[in-house]
Amino acid sequence: GRCETCSGLGYERIEMQFVSDLFVPCQACEGQRFKPEVLDIEFNGQSIADILDLDIHDALTFFTDHPKVTRCLKPLIEVGLGYLKLGQPLNTLSGGESQRLKLVRYLGKVAEKSGHALILIDEPTTGLHRADVKRLIRVLQNLVNAGHSLIVIEHNIDILKVADWIVELGPEAGAAGGQITEQGTPEQIAHTKCETASYLKQALG
Repeated sequence: GRCETCSGLGYERIEMQFVSDLFVPCQACEGQRFKPEVLDIEFNGQSIADILDLDIHDALTFFTDHPKVTRCLKPLIEVGLGYLKLGQPLNTLSGGESQRLKLVRYLGKVAEKSGHALILIDEPTTGLHRADVKRLIRVLQNLVNAGHSLIVIEHNIDILKVADWIVELGPEAGAAGGQITEQGTPEQIAHTKCETASYLKQALG
């Protein structure tokens, strides 16, 4: 039942020669992704296009009587992705959003395993409000409490102050970096002379 023009994506890609490709709403389906006969079918008064246009917070309310669906949506809110739409195209996600989306997908798999997993995450707080960072920390801590190990590449001081162990690389960025300048617990780092020390000292109060 997908729109044949855009293959159900809702947009068409226009290749540009010297700048990034453009993505414009499909003219055939007007961005609704499906054929008219599919859009005529409604669930609780909403078509599939309407449902895909819901953000995660609204979708949680919409599917409140369907625990299988809400069980999948709640972890997205826990990692601060509640503002994304159900039908959000992957190419519109930032690097931080993609990281957190992968983390949510992995959470379910990790929860079912009794073994020990090593998880590497690169700057998952990118673009997050501070309140969402706190939610993300709870999720990461739950993984640690379950016996798994996390290596997080991060500059966010809220993440740094709750880390078990910090390894600071420097002394500069790029080619002028790559050396271990300090390592230790947040409390130990706060009493050194490295770049992070003054920020950690203030955050730890």
